[in-house]
Amino acid sequence: MDYDAIIVGGGLSGLTAASLLAKRHLKVAVIDKSYQPGGSCGVFKRKHVTFDQGSAMLYGFGENGFNAHRFVFNCLEEPIDMIQHNLLYCVNFKGKKIHFWADIEQFSEELADIFSSEKKNIKRFYHDMLEMYQHVMVENPTYTTADETDRNAALKSMLKHPISYIRFLSYLNKSAKSLLEKYFTDPEIFKFFDKLTSTYCYATVEEAPAVLAAVMFVDNHVGGSYYPAGSTLFLPGKLEKVIEENSGDMILEKEVLSFIFKDGKPAGVKLDDGRELYAPDIIYSGTVWNLYGKLIDPEYTTKQKIEWALNQVPTYPSVVLYTVVDRNSIPDGTAPIEMLVGNPDELDESEVTAYILSIDDRTLCAADEHTVIAIGPTFENWEGLDRKSYLLKKKLEQDRLIAVLERRFPNIRQAVRYAEVATPKTIERYNMKNGGAVAGPKQMLGQHMFKRLKTRTEWDNIFCCGESTVMGTGTPTVTTSGLTAANVLLKKLGKEPFVYQSGMKNFVRMVEKPFTAEMLYENYDENEKNVMREAMRCRLCEHPSCTNGNNTDIRGIMRRIAVGNFAGAQKRWSESSSEALMLEQFEARCICSVENGQAVKIREAIAFIEGVTS
Repeated sequence: MDYDAIIVGGGLSGLTAASLLAKRHLKVAVIDKSYQPGGSCGVFKRKHVTFDQGSAMLYGFGENGFNAHRFVFNCLEEPIDMIQHNLLYCVNFKGKKIHFWADIEQFSEELADIFSSEKKNIKRFYHDMLEMYQHVMVENPTYTTADETDRNAALKSMLKHPISYIRFLSYLNKSAKSLLEKYFTDPEIFKFFDKLTSTYCYATVEEAPAVLAAVMFVDNHVGGSYYPAGSTLFLPGKLEKVIEENSGDMILEKEVLSFIFKDGKPAGVKLDDGRELYAPDIIYSGTVWNLYGKLIDPEYTTKQKIEWALNQVPTYPSVVLYTVVDRNSIPDGTAPIEMLVGNPDELDESEVTAYILSIDDRTLCAADEHTVIAIGPTFENWEGLDRKSYLLKKKLEQDRLIAVLERRFPNIRQAVRYAEVATPKTIERYNMKNGGAVAGPKQMLGQHMFKRLKTRTEWDNIFCCGESTVMGTGTPTVTTSGLTAANVLLKKLGKEPFVYQSGMKNFVRMVEKPFTAEMLYENYDENEKNVMREAMRCRLCEHPSCTNGNNTDIRGIMRRIAVGNFAGAQKRWSESSSEALMLEQFEARCICSVENGQAVKIREAIAFIEGVTS
């Protein structure tokens, strides 16, 4: 066998599973179509500006609440610096600003000021949800998906707080609306909660299961909202670092075309370059549609299973606007994440979530700029367009999204220095999100929880994780699914799983905000700091001008150095066929050299990693 385990898909769930397995000394390979890991969590650059391509509303890093990210980094013993936002986010609803404070009492007071007729009910609702959340989720932390919960451990917890557990389980097959109706009567407050569930799990209160909504309404207050200091490059980058430091392989820019079966059982994968890789176990971190509609030959499954998978209803397709604007166009007091509700009565294209993460992280752009990213639904038809029609449609969409932002930031159109749009086609192309559905199958009644793809499949050596599985969308939930897949495999192999231990050493460091370039890498020595800052200047170009078709992965080497993955960078350099003399040519062709005469110092970076690993 080539590997102990192959992980198909390098999103957060796949990287989590792979890094934990590598930590337990399994030989793993992660295969991903993209040239950098992370799936929808990662960055791209335009000149000096860093954009988060997708997932940037990050939960689960705090000391309290459902803190799956913190648990994983503590298990991996991998340090990571995080910025905690003051607010979860701010919702702009019917001309009012609703601030999502960490203190639920403070939040419920503010909400009661807006829905005054429901003041007592708001207090009662959040009191009940918080109490249940503390009993079920916090007192006995379990970092596993519902389908793999240890029954004995669950029974002990249930006996401690039987009423809370009975109430919690009663919500399993009920809608969030039915839960809210036990507390509220004002139709307007239902519209508000509709916006919350559409943000949390991409479903309305009528669609969303109450068991998920009850947790979501509380968890994000208790746990808080975070951002990796220096950009989301660091979150997948740190997981990749653990994989490569423990002899794992990252096979990027390669797509898995199909699973290989031998004697009716999965045995490996076939890649788009013709290679076949084999392992006794496979972890799949992708969509349910691609698994049963593409990777598994119908010969090896049933017609019913294929139909079930293909009939999973997706979340709505999304569009994303990426902009750089004058800093003074964003007023003081703006939250890093703001939800702009255009139509309180229904979900339409006038509703976006705006991310101005440069408020808390000043490394993302110049001192006189802000990055503003807006994501929202699109109900346009993006299929079957010729190039001219497609580009025109993108331009119209860009103008429309800027107009949506203008309702909150009146001067933003004149302040735009750069803008581009990702359509559902873009999202599918780069992240393999079918139809541009960023959150996979909708987490709605009828295809929720145990009616979704589970960790275990009909084969005893294929395990699944990601947003198509039981927990659904969100970075802490997909991380939990990756952790669960890793633990299921470890237990199968007789190895120690990763479970919560009281007093675990903490590796997640909270940094001051606004975070600045001077603060980046402050815990590294001068030589490391200098080369990492130089590597951070790399544009991570999709089509690198520096190598100009040469197989040397300068982009990948620089990306690894920038997050402290020196072992992975050295490995990529050793795999190249370039002579050191070619590095001067690479520098001459560096896009930074072409634009401003200051090339990334590739030769110094290579000399550094050779010295570190010699």
